[in-house]
Amino acid sequence: MPHEKALKELKKRRAKAHEMGGADKLAKRKAQGVLNARERIDHIADPGSFTESGLLARSNRPEARERTPADGKVTGFCSIDGRRVAIASNDFTVLGASSAVTNQKKFRHIKDVAAKRGMPLVFIGESSGARMPDRMGASGRAIIGQDPHEYRRLRETPWAAAQLGDCYGSSTWYACMSDFVVMRKGATMAVASSRVTSLAINQPIDKEELGGWKLLTGVSGLVDLAVDTDEEALDAVKRFLSYLPGHHNEPPPVHPVPKGSNSAAKSVLDIMPEERTRVYDMRKIVTALADKDSVFELKARYGRAVVTALTRLDGHSVGFIANNPMFKGGSLDADACNKATAFMVLCDSFNIPLIMLVDVPGFLVGIDGERKGAPGRIINWMNALSLMTVPKISVIVRKSYGQAYLNMGGGRNSDEVAVWPTADLGFMDPELGVNVVFGIKRDDDPKEFEKRVAELAQDSEAWDLAELYETQDVIDPRETRDWLIKMLDIHRQRLTGGVGEHLLRSWPTSLV
Repeated sequence: MPHEKALKELKKRRAKAHEMGGADKLAKRKAQGVLNARERIDHIADPGSFTESGLLARSNRPEARERTPADGKVTGFCSIDGRRVAIASNDFTVLGASSAVTNQKKFRHIKDVAAKRGMPLVFIGESSGARMPDRMGASGRAIIGQDPHEYRRLRETPWAAAQLGDCYGSSTWYACMSDFVVMRKGATMAVASSRVTSLAINQPIDKEELGGWKLLTGVSGLVDLAVDTDEEALDAVKRFLSYLPGHHNEPPPVHPVPKGSNSAAKSVLDIMPEERTRVYDMRKIVTALADKDSVFELKARYGRAVVTALTRLDGHSVGFIANNPMFKGGSLDADACNKATAFMVLCDSFNIPLIMLVDVPGFLVGIDGERKGAPGRIINWMNALSLMTVPKISVIVRKSYGQAYLNMGGGRNSDEVAVWPTADLGFMDPELGVNVVFGIKRDDDPKEFEKRVAELAQDSEAWDLAELYETQDVIDPRETRDWLIKMLDIHRQRLTGGVGEHLLRSWPTSLV
């Protein structure tokens, strides 16, 4: 056969690359119930759709060349649910998937192709950080920082990251730049490993305490979702992408409406108690209004006084920001502000209309909030809201007090505002207002207290807002789903093919 020697050499080198870090390391991972880098791609990609880029790449350092098949990072292009996606999967069996000259060139290539050709980008993280001795000394400085745009994010396409092991260095950086981050419980994500951190601060550090799932989903908010297995994490990435367009210049995909999607909306009156002081779970109302089984909540353990969720209405992707009285009575703290702002950036960047469900007593005041910069977070929210160019629709279901009335889309901060007959509008709770304005407590003079409460409660019902045309309609709660579907159709961006202006596309990532 012509060129037989060259073809045998190609076959040999391909086989060597597919061996990854060797049979022993691969067997160890299988025994731990953890997928390897190539199995992870096989799980998330449509069968037979992966085209690898850089299979025969290796370290540029002679002493490491034979130990670095694919240079520790598997990169290329595949299809997910029939749509082209760029993908990078870290191979921890090869020098801990450490970042080095060759594999960073591979990363840069698929990033560039994804941006130029309009493809989502998926990072499957597990890496030990920078490779030593590549990064040491002056020569190491000449390696890094050669791409001045490496950390510039203009959100041309959606990015998703799955953190499936020890994730340090670039795995952390790219996750923090992504639109969605899912983590397997037991994985970690931090600037540097617990061992390096322990040496740096001269005290023992537990890896879970440093960068475990509870910290990242509940305290820092850097991770959207934590799951139990690699497979669940990769399935979550697929689900997230199903709500998003392939790139920022097209609308999100439209899905069939599941049977029975309209029935739950008739039960919303059973969810919210008649007593205005009783709490309820707003997530149940979101679920009742959305297409059946379409609610995908983000950052559920972080800033819990507000719910952020991707859903579908009549098959179309929408985002919900909803106050949740189950947590802090729905009062918005600094974390909730961060969460809401980040979600608005996501929706506006990828042409997803926003719906706000309002039951908010205001902002949580106190020393802790001021230390966290709550005033700045509140105005960040307003800044982002004013820059959004996708349709914004607000439904006030109960309380809407003070500045939070504006943050949750009141006034002209939404394209349409509807209220339920149960709406309660005002600057603050009337009972608290009596104490502030008149200096009276109920125990001081119950009769006078009730009189003053009645005075402050005047002009705060749904009808009062409707008479001033500060709301476009007062609706029966059971009509909410149908009303939202009609309003979304009315406000569809026909002149631009469903595409917004993306004024938030360069907003800093990671909850600023």
